[in-house]
Amino acid sequence: MFTEVQILIARLRAELERLHDDDGGYSTEAVVVTAALVLMAIAVIAIIVAKVTEKANGINL
Repeated sequence: MFTEVQILIARLRAELERLHDDDGGYSTEAVVVTAALVLMAIAVIAIIVAKVTEKANGINL
């Protein structure tokens, strides 16, 4: 029984070590590129809204 407990503890430690070393997330580069793309998209939307609003205000009825 003692060897089964030792094996279980060893497997648990190995799994915890694997989880600790696992990156499992996005790299900093991917986060920066995504943020830059979002900012560019917001800028494009702001430009389009400004131009559409300008055209709409220029309509004479």
